[in-house]
Amino acid sequence: MILFPAIDLKNGQCVRLEQGDMARVTVFNLDPAAQARAFAAQGFEYLHVVDLDGAFAGKPINALAVEAMLREVAIPVQLGGGIRDLDTIERLLDGGLSYIIIGTAAVKNPGFLRDACSAFGGHIIVGLDAKDGKVATDGWSKLTGHEVADLAKKFEDYGVDGLIYTDIGRDGMLSGVNIDATVKLARGLTIPVIASGGLASLGDIERLCAVEEVGIEGVICGRAIYSGELDFAAAQARADELANA
Repeated sequence: MILFPAIDLKNGQCVRLEQGDMARVTVFNLDPAAQARAFAAQGFEYLHVVDLDGAFAGKPINALAVEAMLREVAIPVQLGGGIRDLDTIERLLDGGLSYIIIGTAAVKNPGFLRDACSAFGGHIIVGLDAKDGKVATDGWSKLTGHEVADLAKKFEDYGVDGLIYTDIGRDGMLSGVNIDATVKLARGLTIPVIASGGLASLGDIERLCAVEEVGIEGVICGRAIYSGELDFAAAQARADELANA
């Protein structure tokens, strides 16, 4: 079970939102590069970054912060938020990113996603953010009529490398991961699924590890890591212990 610490960028700062609401924001670090360095020093092996401003603007906004983080860490970094064209993907990958997360553009322009998978195979992840099973777009501000499972299967056929499933209602609320919905989604796919939204405790890690075999590869760690509700070292040690049991 891979634990992905999250750095959400707003106005060049490291923040967390509640249920994706840009008005309900908590600033945790004024220096995202320092936060990235701290996560790497703690032993995290991957970094999950979202350009929140970019998600709403439809184009990357916090490029300077992303570049600063990449200079500070050697671990793989995945980025999402406002990525809408192949030139941007190429530039970001050339700049040192390992994976690109495509969300809104995948839903609104599936042909773009197909082209991205063809041109940059092995580096494309889809982010599907949902409320009550329906996919949301544009920084979670617009709810579509698309079912998560239907789009996930479609995008798997395009050749995406993995899928991040976020339960918007739980995100930033420390209310626990929606494990049932994540398991249901993973069982219908062959690509890895990363759980996101609501991680609160070591118990969540244990419950995810218990269903890892259905294809749940990892979990996004957000507010729980920043607030101290979840200790990374203890969580990773427990995940490793269960994996080797």
